Amino acid sequence: MRNYYNKTLLFTLCIMLTSFGLSSCKKYLDKAPNSDIETEEVFKNFRNFQGFTEELYNSIPLVSASEYHNNWNYGEEEYWEIGETRLMANAVDQGDSWGWNTRYYSWFKTGGSASSTSRFEKGKLWGLSWYAIRKANVGIANLDLMVDATQEEKNLIAGQLYFFRAWFHFMLMQYWGGLPYIDSALPTDEVIEVPRLNYRETAEKVAADFQKAAELLPIDWDATTAGKQTLGNNNFRINKIMALAYAGKNYLWAGSPLMNQESTGASGYNTEYCKKAADAFAEALNLTESTNRYELASFSQYTQIFYTYNQSGKIPGLKEAIFVENLIESGARWRWNQVNDYRPPTINASGIKVYPTANYVDYYGMSNGLPLPADITQADPESGFDPQYPWKDRDPRFYHDIIIDGEKCVSRAGSVGNDEYRQYASLFTGGLYRTANPAKAVLTGYMNSKFTNKLVNDYDGYQDNNVFVLSFMRLADVYLMYAEATSIGYGSPQGKAATYNLTAADAVNKVRERAGIDPVHSKFLGSTDAFLHEVRRERAVELAFEGHRFIDLRRWLLLTEQPYTLKKAVQFDRGMSNDDVYADPKNARVLNFRETVLVERKLEQKHYWFPFLQSDVTMYEGFQQNPGW
Repeated sequence: MRNYYNKTLLFTLCIMLTSFGLSSCKKYLDKAPNSDIETEEVFKNFRNFQGFTEELYNSIPLVSASEYHNNWNYGEEEYWEIGETRLMANAVDQGDSWGWNTRYYSWFKTGGSASSTSRFEKGKLWGLSWYAIRKANVGIANLDLMVDATQEEKNLIAGQLYFFRAWFHFMLMQYWGGLPYIDSALPTDEVIEVPRLNYRETAEKVAADFQKAAELLPIDWDATTAGKQTLGNNNFRINKIMALAYAGKNYLWAGSPLMNQESTGASGYNTEYCKKAADAFAEALNLTESTNRYELASFSQYTQIFYTYNQSGKIPGLKEAIFVENLIESGARWRWNQVNDYRPPTINASGIKVYPTANYVDYYGMSNGLPLPADITQADPESGFDPQYPWKDRDPRFYHDIIIDGEKCVSRAGSVGNDEYRQYASLFTGGLYRTANPAKAVLTGYMNSKFTNKLVNDYDGYQDNNVFVLSFMRLADVYLMYAEATSIGYGSPQGKAATYNLTAADAVNKVRERAGIDPVHSKFLGSTDAFLHEVRRERAVELAFEGHRFIDLRRWLLLTEQPYTLKKAVQFDRGMSNDDVYADPKNARVLNFRETVLVERKLEQKHYWFPFLQSDVTMYEGFQQNPGW
């Protein structure tokens, strides 16, 4: 870590200081006298200081398509193309946690030169985070130079700086655990030995910065005098609700079993931290609902939370997206590259194919809100699941997110001919999608339609005007985190924060109601443990394929436990004529419905945390490596 500061950031700081009029790269506050005027000019007013601060937004990582075929789901939810070893997802499956920095398709790695103008080369999560943390600290150190500004303008600048300092630390903590918390612009010409804190200690410092940001920031920039200069373009600027929601997330993570174990040795939830999380979420949700700053999208617009198609490059998210990935080249990067990964190999063999695992698809329960039975080969009278009609009466999100056997997903099959097995998903055992081009075959028996139109698999037109943006946080996620934190912190599914009117169960039901699903069944409301089972399943479904599952499995200490180590395929034969299947695939009858294991991941305790670079942990004694590495 210090190695990164003293090499990469030393170089970038030199560039920064040169632009301020310095002739050499010295300790930042040891400025030459003739540089004072130019430095004061940079920070003197809101316009100039905001220009400095804007680069923090540009340092938000690009997760999707950051290397054209990038991957961000490392739990049990996806099965990637056989033999494709360039993927971070493959590294996790193989237990190679060093892959975060060695695999080509990874959004974590250190990246290239910090002076590069290319977002792809400048760095990913690791490099960009330390760069941004230092920039935030430089800004905070110079807040007193902002003399030609109103109090509102000063608050806006300070609030953003404190938020980003906390956010980038938090993003790193999720994967590497407790860190040295860098809260000053460290000198670059001295040996720095900042002690590594445990997770709880780091989280407390993150919490203080998020809280300070919340006190300084407005709910809506458009309603401020300064924000009116960029009216209509402030949607993703840092605001009070963002800061409060991330404060809650920080506390919930700190109170989760893995993080609690790292800090205290106890492997259960920490009630105190969950209660703090619930209270922070409650404040964020109260402001959200009273102002309508954020809203759950209607289910008829559900698709537009994730992507837009033929809408002139419109950024997705609607009013539900709270904090999103870097928007660089959002109108081109997805449509020309990553979109191929979701298309059937019989239509386009380019891309690195990725498909939902059958075991993950099982989390999508029934329309009455009940889960599938543990043994999916057996009928379940209570939920109504029938293995002869496995796609019938399912959660509406199942039909939105997943392509099933017999669905039309190609409107024109081009030069290869318009035969039915190309136009209609042939996902039954032995079907064309599962046998043609074996290396890229749909081995799991399901395809993903959450991020692409089901007919985007056409030969022509699929690449035009298809825009995808991944949300780091959206409102549905906040409701579900509130439910989890509140059920632990306030002791039951009927518990609620003192300042908010929804119980933990109410919050889950609010998300379900949007999709037209029945509330949490009474049998899951009798104890916190039973309720948490449904909260976790709800997170799996609502947030499917959005990059949350790997962190959730880790923080719940489930990553190494069966069945979460398994990736499965569904096997079945068609039990009715092809024409009948195509006419109504949701109600199609199947035979011999079962699942088979494709891979079992051999993961150990050390895989709960990524290893730090050896060049960092060997620099000084106080910065130790994570256990097992």
